[in-house]
Amino acid sequence: MTHHPPISAPPLRAAAVALALICAMAAPAEAAGGATIRHAAATSDPAALCEEATHRASAEAGVPVAILQAIALAETGRRDDGRARPWPWALNFGGPGAWFEDRAAALAALRAALGQGRRNIDVGCFQINHRWHAEGFASLEEMIDPLANARYAARFLRTLHAETGSWLAAAGAYHSRTPVHAARYRATVARHLAAMGEPPPNDPAPVASRAATAPPAPEPAAPRMPGSLFDGGAPGGRG
Repeated sequence: MTHHPPISAPPLRAAAVALALICAMAAPAEAAGGATIRHAAATSDPAALCEEATHRASAEAGVPVAILQAIALAETGRRDDGRARPWPWALNFGGPGAWFEDRAAALAALRAALGQGRRNIDVGCFQINHRWHAEGFASLEEMIDPLANARYAARFLRTLHAETGSWLAAAGAYHSRTPVHAARYRATVARHLAAMGEPPPNDPAPVASRAATAPPAPEPAAPRMPGSLFDGGAPGGRG
């Protein structure tokens, strides 16, 4: 939003007013402990918003940063000076995807699609599906925010790793519970890891092996999340 000072204000006073407004707008984000990444700081390099969010979410959730980076590239990666980088203002409308130049354009397209009754829309750096996961966010603005988007993806991936015992298997389930779709997605993530020069993350013994040697543990309460980010545990998956 553009704030216009009164026409009669002297130049120095107008500058002071503008500075005070900028500080006031920035204060809520700082008070919230850096809950969002400021968009104005990286308008010249939007991909950096996803990259910074990925590192922060990885550290907070205890998820290997390489696997989270590979998923971001699988979801929204596009070429930037010869290398693949994720994009924060990306939407997928149940098949056709679109990369928007800025946050405002992406939000406008998202609102327009929702206004038409469409819900199968993947949003942001990690393509969180609106139909299944919108309730995890306070607003559309939060859902498309790179850090909030990355934090949700990291928490969900950690939950899937606890279930599968493998980060690559968790990546497959992140995409779909349908085996053929999950396998294809795991291969895509593995290719991105190889392109980054990263080996697959080290995992403990497979779930079946651990179960054979360890006493059963009480099952944790099931998280309020569907089976995958895309198919919600429904048959068929996104494909």
